[in-house]
Amino acid sequence: MKKIRIGIDVGGTFTKAVAIDVLDKKILGKMSVHTTHSSVDGVSEGIVNALSSLITRNNINPMEIELISHSTTQAVNALLEGDVAKVGIIGMGVGLEKSNIIKRTHIKNIPLTSNKFLKTCYVFLDTSKYLKEIDIKNSIENLVSEGAQSIVASEAFGVDDPSNEIFVMDNSKLPCTSGHELAGIYGLEIRTLTAIINASILPKAINTANFVKSAVKKLDISVPLMVMKGDGGVTTLESFLHKPIITVLSGPAASVVGALLFLQVLEGIFIEVGGTSTNISIIKDGKPEMRYVTIMNHPTCIRSFDVRVCGVAGGSLIRVSKHKGIVDVGPRSSHIAGLEYSCFADPVELREGKIVLFSPLNDDPSDYVCIKTPSGKLYGITNTCAANALSIIPSDDNAFGNLESAKIAITKLSEFLEMPYKLIAEQILDISIAKIVSYIMPAIKEYKLAKDRVIIIGGGGGASVLVPKVAKKLDFQYKKAEYADVISSIGVATGMIYEERERTIANPSPENVSELINEVKDEAISKNASPDSLSIQSEYISERAILRVTVIGNVTLDLSAARSRELNYDELVRTATELFRQNGNVVLESTIGNYYVFSNSYLLKKFLFKTKKQSILVLDKFGRVRLSLDSGKLVNGYSKELSENLLQILSSVSPSSSSDLSPQIHLIDGFQILDFSSLTAKEQVIKAIREQLEKINSNVVLVVKN
Repeated sequence: MKKIRIGIDVGGTFTKAVAIDVLDKKILGKMSVHTTHSSVDGVSEGIVNALSSLITRNNINPMEIELISHSTTQAVNALLEGDVAKVGIIGMGVGLEKSNIIKRTHIKNIPLTSNKFLKTCYVFLDTSKYLKEIDIKNSIENLVSEGAQSIVASEAFGVDDPSNEIFVMDNSKLPCTSGHELAGIYGLEIRTLTAIINASILPKAINTANFVKSAVKKLDISVPLMVMKGDGGVTTLESFLHKPIITVLSGPAASVVGALLFLQVLEGIFIEVGGTSTNISIIKDGKPEMRYVTIMNHPTCIRSFDVRVCGVAGGSLIRVSKHKGIVDVGPRSSHIAGLEYSCFADPVELREGKIVLFSPLNDDPSDYVCIKTPSGKLYGITNTCAANALSIIPSDDNAFGNLESAKIAITKLSEFLEMPYKLIAEQILDISIAKIVSYIMPAIKEYKLAKDRVIIIGGGGGASVLVPKVAKKLDFQYKKAEYADVISSIGVATGMIYEERERTIANPSPENVSELINEVKDEAISKNASPDSLSIQSEYISERAILRVTVIGNVTLDLSAARSRELNYDELVRTATELFRQNGNVVLESTIGNYYVFSNSYLLKKFLFKTKKQSILVLDKFGRVRLSLDSGKLVNGYSKELSENLLQILSSVSPSSSSDLSPQIHLIDGFQILDFSSLTAKEQVIKAIREQLEKINSNVVLVVKN
């Protein structure tokens, strides 16, 4: 019997579904339908259409499906289009601080687009006295009378004691959310703003979740339904019902997750080229970089992959001037304008066509160019057309079109502008490439990526149109992700459980860290993460007094992504050698539980001097990167013995351990990786590691950063 996972990615133009047999590591089928933005049931109708068609056309037995997961653009689209609910805010706090609390929780109408707003209304509740149900009922009735369709409860210091916020939620008949649900950090105003944005899309999210759940049940499929988050993990449909904001940027996140299943990369730039936009994500030490999400210029407490969206892609239209030639490429795309690409048209139809200028949508400039045929049909001239005209697209690629049609389109444009044919095509691509590069260079600088280690990874249906030329311009190695056209759907199907919590703590103790770790572990396990697959990391951001704990794990349904087969010794060594990308001595230092610990010793040349360095890499049994350090040392031993001699051992391997500086140490016990870099004081680190070692009765590995 097969074990099938289905991933569905909702894109701006197409909703794509893929079925994966996780035992045989094989794609059973793919399906693409138009995204149903204008449907009464919204994008959920397209999700169901893609799912049912995929099952029917590929003869998939519903009994063999173990999980269905989908990404969604609903949160972003609702905000972009201004299709949001009016939010009633209940600000709470003690009366003495009333004016300050109102100032921070009474968020006025939030601008979304040039003429649309997220509308709000407001009441204040004094919580210095016992809060009664009648107080909440009256407050909500007042908000409803002003048009509120969902409710936000936000109390000063609600992250420390959320009981009043929970009390409001329990007594609200309208969709309701609260500040403490979305963030555990101080900052009443940003927490309230995040909750308002979340509440504004709650009604739509509830309708979508219920529609999908009901439709799947009608297909006689009884399996977990998961939703992709912007941090690359998947969460339950029930969680999405309460926190749809966590799915912002879930589409780009799914693509990165999918790419990393097939391509092991320590440092790289993932570039997903769609039809309208290009998503750029940063990978460092084998993991995508994260940041707080800004929505419509409004900062939030939600963290997701650092995705930078560039307004140029495979379907971007060309803007021209008779006197200046090509003046720009994009941001409007052929998809948005409702035009087919010239390179996919019948060459017979194009031959009699002529170049015309037009405005794709209202208020757009009228200098966009297309081909108008005698029948009156318009065809867009795009980046994909230019790339096909130059014959740089492989014949088996998703973007490969009719070469004759592409050449006809570019020839007509060259005659219109009185410029050489090849120059026109190259100029179109060069303008687009320059735009993408302008997003990449600041990211490389910001994250201090080692340029000799950076790999450019291409994904999306338009990857071959632009990404190889981007890599060439930057002089970086290029790799195209396998199944690039459905890479996001694969990422959705194989997403892992990713849970993260933050707390505002001025001086975190080992007890604080342990408490938060246990809380996040329990949350991950409750969402089907296998306990023996958990990787745990903690960090302390001293300038903001924030303790952050992250737990990553595999789903218990025995899905190990596309890498469902455990690698043998030779394959693991080969993977590690490829990842190190340095001339050195790669050694498998230790095998412990699910993890394989490699070192790579090499000489680093700097001016006239040579320094011996040792990099550390930890892979799991499927060859996935779990930990990567440019410079570090290893300590192997039995847990109890290491605990007794910890200070002496650390002093011998880390110069910082003999000073007042806090050493950065990871503990690998075979089932999890614990990061103790969150603690700022040396004595706290030692105490925390000893407490953990006392709980273990086996061999462990300490990874100490130099």
